[in-house]
Amino acid sequence: MTTTHSRPAAKPLPKDRDALLVLHRELRRQRDAAPLESHERAEAMAGIGRIEVEIARLDRAADPPRV
Repeated sequence: MTTTHSRPAAKPLPKDRDALLVLHRELRRQRDAAPLESHERAEAMAGIGRIEVEIARLDRAADPPRV
């Protein structure tokens, strides 16, 4: 028998760069406070990655690009 694991849908990220940076800072704090190899740390790291991708997307789309 196979079981499927459903993940909760990720919350939509803010579209504002400053709000993304605030969220990024909070997730870094959560990651640093979580025990090594914990589920909480892994979730925070995944969220940090999503935010960094979104910040990079916004930076490339800026006129002129921020990168």
